[in-house]
Amino acid sequence: MRATKFAISVPADTMLQVTRAAKRLGLTRSRYISLVLARVAKRERNAAISRQVDEALAALGEQDLESVRHLYGARRKQGTEW
Repeated sequence: MRATKFAISVPADTMLQVTRAAKRLGLTRSRYISLVLARVAKRERNAAISRQVDEALAALGEQDLESVRHLYGARRKQGTEW
C-alpha cells in the first residue's frame, strides 16, 4: 500500500491516548491513526450515501412509493437478495 506522510499538530493528551491505545492493540501509532482515519472517512461516505438515498426517496410520488413497496414485498416473498 502506498503511503503519504503529512504533519499535524495534536494536543499532547490526545497523543498520549493514541500511544496507549496503539500499544494496547499491538499497533504502531501510525497504523492506529490510519485505521481511525479510514473508519471516520468510511462512516462519512456511508452517511453521504444515506443522505442521497433519503433525498431520492423524498422526491418519489405516492405511486412511485407503492411500486417500491411492491418490489420490496416481492423480494421478501421470494427470498431474493438485491
